[in-house]
Amino acid sequence: MKELVEVIARNLVDNPDEVVVTEKSEGKNVVIELHVAPSDMGKVIGKQGRIAKAIRSVVKAASSKDNKIVDVEIV
Repeated sequence: MKELVEVIARNLVDNPDEVVVTEKSEGKNVVIELHVAPSDMGKVIGKQGRIAKAIRSVVKAASSKDNKIVDVEIV
């Protein structure tokens, strides 16, 4: 899941070198934190959070196959 979020984020932002994705596992729950440059924050979130919702939907669909609960946090 970490790689999926990283690929999506790197293609959205102007500074792909500043994209950092960390993954924390706690049993079935997985938290993926996405760190981007402050100037790219709006591109990752999108108008009214549409892009952030889309990223979360894609990750949720991909994680359902592994039977895990994945939460994406944009920091």
